[in-house]
Amino acid sequence: MDTGPQNVSFAGTIPSHYEEGLGPVIFAPYADHLAKLVAAEVKSGRLLEVACGTGQVTRRLDAALPRGVKITATDLNDGMLAHARAKVAASDRLEWRTADAAALPFGDATFDAIACQFGLMFVPDKALAFREARRVLRAGGVFFFNVWCRIEENPFARIAHATIAKFFGAQPPTFYQVPFGFHDAKVITAHLAANRFADVTLERVSFALSARSAHDFARGLVEGNPIANSIRDAGLPFATIIDAVKTALVAEGGDSPFQSKMNALVCRVRAA
Repeated sequence: MDTGPQNVSFAGTIPSHYEEGLGPVIFAPYADHLAKLVAAEVKSGRLLEVACGTGQVTRRLDAALPRGVKITATDLNDGMLAHARAKVAASDRLEWRTADAAALPFGDATFDAIACQFGLMFVPDKALAFREARRVLRAGGVFFFNVWCRIEENPFARIAHATIAKFFGAQPPTFYQVPFGFHDAKVITAHLAANRFADVTLERVSFALSARSAHDFARGLVEGNPIANSIRDAGLPFATIIDAVKTALVAEGGDSPFQSKMNALVCRVRAA
């Protein structure tokens, strides 16, 4: 599976399409859920958010956590980080940093908690990402994260992947295989065990998916992630591809609104 630069570059107009077309539909419900889990347990100290994206979880954490909790929000993509900073209200307890989840620029045992929404799937070296999370987390600290279930269990992604692929012939882009490719609970728990994490809670969480407009959602699925880079490089027509994805979505779950389901694994663990 290709997890090279083309599959992880959220630059240019991608962050705005990601935030506007995908944020309210697929990311907000899980951001609400993850922020509530964190807020129920984290009452003080320092929290690190890894792969903060456009700040969906960040702004919820800033609103929900006690004021004594210091938040450091990080992302590898400067474009996403800039978009997040513009969307999240200024806060004296919030710091923004560019950071790679596999090479965190922080000392050992720096944080009391870590949160990561739909980010671990993009790290090529998963073992190193878990090792880094454990390294910067103090003993007894908690790590909250979520990852998507299989693409077959998330119809919106299956439809986008299959529909877009038809425009490319023999070598379709592989982007959608990346965010939906890290879903094996046994593999995840093995990484956790190898890095001295304990008290593992790994839960399948399902939400109803509702988009006001199938067309707007289709545009987000086409232009709100790095598959847009492949489409642009191939000189293919965005409007035609968006219309094709819209048509396939409507056949699955209607138009206004488009309704479907989505599934993810949500994990809470403690650093032993």
